[in-house]
Amino acid sequence: MEFAHFNPQVVEDLQNAAAGAGGLSRYLDFRHTEFTAGRLVVEMTAREDLLTPFGNLHGGCLSAMVDHCLGVVFYPVIPGGSWVATTEFKLNLLQPVTSGVCVAVTDIIALGKRSGVARIDITNNGRAVCAAQGTVTVVGPRHTPS
Repeated sequence: MEFAHFNPQVVEDLQNAAAGAGGLSRYLDFRHTEFTAGRLVVEMTAREDLLTPFGNLHGGCLSAMVDHCLGVVFYPVIPGGSWVATTEFKLNLLQPVTSGVCVAVTDIIALGKRSGVARIDITNNGRAVCAAQGTVTVVGPRHTPS
């Protein structure tokens, strides 16, 4: 997909931002391993403290991973000063995760002036564990009166 805007500096700035951002991204230890125009790959380890009493990674962790990827992937390809807000996403939890690393591959599939859509596929040890798609609202910079 071609993008009207692409800012490689934003990619560089966000490459390691998840670890330094704090909050849920830091707690879940999201790691950006690949970041290009329209594509983001993020890893998360299924730690023991994130497992349910049944020994599976809590679905909320995968949901948080989807939301994180959905937001971050758009920043390098939207106009400077703009920001995105998740409008909605839908995910299918396909198989339980008990250990190892989850890898989320996010690709932008549509981007307009006011909204964007991305697909997020998460694997664990080579198995598909989550398929998701979501929409963001692109909010332009605020113009302050002079």
